Amino acid sequence: MGLNYKESGVDIDAGKKAVDLMKKDVESTHGPEVLSSLGGFGGLFQLDLSEYREAVLVSGTDGVGTKLKLAFKLDKHDSIGIDLVAMSVNDILAQGAKPLFFLDYLATGKLEPEKTAQIVRGIAAGCKEAGASLIGGETAEMAGFYQEGEYDLAGFAVGIVEKSKIITGEKIKAGNLIIGLASNGLHSNGFTLARAALFDKADYDYQAKLPGLENNLGEEMLKPTRIYVKPVLSILKDYHSSVNGIAHITGGGLVENIIRILPEDLAAAIDLSKWDKANIFEIIQEAGKIEDLEMLKTFNMGIGMVLIIEPRQKKEIMAKLKAKGESPYLIGEIEKAKDYGMKIEIPGEILEMG
Repeated sequence: MGLNYKESGVDIDAGKKAVDLMKKDVESTHGPEVLSSLGGFGGLFQLDLSEYREAVLVSGTDGVGTKLKLAFKLDKHDSIGIDLVAMSVNDILAQGAKPLFFLDYLATGKLEPEKTAQIVRGIAAGCKEAGASLIGGETAEMAGFYQEGEYDLAGFAVGIVEKSKIITGEKIKAGNLIIGLASNGLHSNGFTLARAALFDKADYDYQAKLPGLENNLGEEMLKPTRIYVKPVLSILKDYHSSVNGIAHITGGGLVENIIRILPEDLAAAIDLSKWDKANIFEIIQEAGKIEDLEMLKTFNMGIGMVLIIEPRQKKEIMAKLKAKGESPYLIGEIEKAKDYGMKIEIPGEILEMG
């Protein structure tokens, strides 16, 4: 008998089983606009342009990063797919786009159908929360390429927005207010620093029960990234003329993600005392003896998305966000730039940067 594909490391039958296990979850995200079924060479999505005069497609792609290390360590794979969806749909939302569909790419050394189905179940849950259809993906078995039990994920989102309603930040001006929407903890950024501080420097165990945390340390860190699509789209529907900028707070933290949408002659003044921060950030900072600025440039610090708005409809926007289940905070204001792009007020300290 000659060598076959399975003996060399790729199990086609396992791939078929994985497809069978994930099929129900994938199809649960489909509406009548999805014209293809699982297993085709491409995903078919019929665009309804009846509500648009000049429709613009907006795309985004991202992964989960080293947060995957925790999923491997805890052998918990049912929520990491939510992170995958969130990272892309929140990005395109920042330009005012409504997510339409999503595709995923999963690569592993040895395909485990049940684990794959758990991962895809999380992706489907994230898609439903974002109002997007999961119309395709790829599961690649790459023998010898990954460590045993490990995998990598990437995701791709496509959304739509009316051309005249694209949010670029160019309309932001001095006197605009900054609303922060609460995060769910770390989301999917800064995990390399967090793991170094908690597990290398402080030598905590993943199962550690620490004061101020609802769950053990590993579970707290695995909380999935929040998806802000539905509440923010509801604000854009009713108050679009008052929303001048949106920033998804990901890698680079509050500092870089707010500065990147500001016109050059403007700066953001943020007051850190204006919102409740999850205890996980203080635990990380103390464990790693991390400086304030480094924390602000790495983590979301309790704010997952920022809206920069005109003051005139502040009360209405805040009230609607609360009615949609958000925890919005007025965290700052836009001002004329001096020699910094951002000023952050910490009790007893003011940091200027950018």
